[in-house]
Amino acid sequence: MASTTDLKTYKFNHSMIRIKDPKESVKFYEFLGMKVIKKLEFPDNKFDLYFLGYDSPKAVSGGKNVWDREGLIELTHNYGTENDPEYKVNNGNQEPHRGFGHTCISVDNLQAACQRIEDAGYKFQKKLSDGRMRHIAFVLDPDGYWVEVIGQRPIEETENVKETDPETYRMNHTMIRVKDAEKSLKFYQEVLGMTLLRTHENEKAGFNLYFLGYGPKTDKTADREGLLELTWNYGTEKDEAFSYHDGNKEPQGFGHICVSVDNIEAACSRFESLNVNWKKRLTDGRMKNVAFLLDPDGYWVELVQNEEIAGKANF
Repeated sequence: MASTTDLKTYKFNHSMIRIKDPKESVKFYEFLGMKVIKKLEFPDNKFDLYFLGYDSPKAVSGGKNVWDREGLIELTHNYGTENDPEYKVNNGNQEPHRGFGHTCISVDNLQAACQRIEDAGYKFQKKLSDGRMRHIAFVLDPDGYWVEVIGQRPIEETENVKETDPETYRMNHTMIRVKDAEKSLKFYQEVLGMTLLRTHENEKAGFNLYFLGYGPKTDKTADREGLLELTWNYGTEKDEAFSYHDGNKEPQGFGHICVSVDNIEAACSRFESLNVNWKKRLTDGRMKNVAFLLDPDGYWVELVQNEEIAGKANF
């Protein structure tokens, strides 16, 4: 009997980045209020995976199965990089290797949260007081990846608040740059089943931002988890030679985004019928429980089975 797949059950589960030193990286993301939900060890292949997310009773996905969540960050550690003085990741924001932009957390009280991060000695790419945009900051993780910090409430309301509760934070979105907005929007909506929640057009600066996600359409996106932000700079779609760096070619950094689905076999046969570009079909290689699609820019999109729906473990 042919099984079906329901796009309404899909979740934007995680974003993967490669890291140099897991001790430092885990410490940083735990300081931002996350916790290691799952660690997968592959000693034969010499790498470990750490899945971090918000897990308190105040969190959106608190207490859920790792694949039944949104807004996780997966850290990939290849053994030995922490002792290699030459090892450095590509954070996706430097020419000529731009592509992935940042992850973003939304916080209860923006000024207090930024002060707490600064007091802990972490560096900023942009403080609240820098430049014209006073309502966003960018902190740097131990590898130099950018983590945007935004407020869940208007900054005027939180100006004099000195406390912040990391248990209320959200892993709000992941940003990637796209060459052709039309193609990418079509892919993420029609193929992956996401909804376009918000568009921010900045004609003066020559770029648009598109926020997509699963679940209900809402104007207020700051308290959500697991959104995808696409950044499109006007004109890139007309330049045939232009392309973004997918993070998996050298120099490596960002790896993929991942969507968890209700029925992985049925989901993959639906994708097959839509003539997607595959990086890895379910049947390829040794891992028969994950597949990878390629989006229009060549970014990898991992597909995993939501264990909660399947009632059995993936690994």
